[in-house]
Amino acid sequence: MGVYPISKAREIANEQELDLVEISPNAEPPVCKVMDYKKFLYEQKKRDKAMKAKASKVVVKEIRFGPQTDDHDYEFKKRHAEKFLKDGAKLKAYVFFKGRSIVYKDQGEILLLRLAQELEELGKVEQMPKLEGKR
Repeated sequence: MGVYPISKAREIANEQELDLVEISPNAEPPVCKVMDYKKFLYEQKKRDKAMKAKASKVVVKEIRFGPQTDDHDYEFKKRHAEKFLKDGAKLKAYVFFKGRSIVYKDQGEILLLRLAQELEELGKVEQMPKLEGKR
């Protein structure tokens, strides 16, 4: 279009019955555009809504172990964990201690570290095992 003084730019916008919208105020000279501002806002809102709908939501799957989980049960749950990770979900594995089984917390930690090591090629560990209440 060209460089116009503000008064001339306003005249051009009024002739076309549109709005003069400042696009980049920090530029030298400031950049303005003649457009229908309400239509621009509507289209921008529509674009944002479409982008939000396309954004993937993070799914967190949980797997619960006991402190003395048997090998067969461990392998069964590990296969489920592999399936969850391949599907793109995050995985939260924890050991649940009931009653006096809290004395086996070292076994629970070993179990979780073993799981993390075996699933290393499918994903990365975001948080190392730690004791949270009875988990």
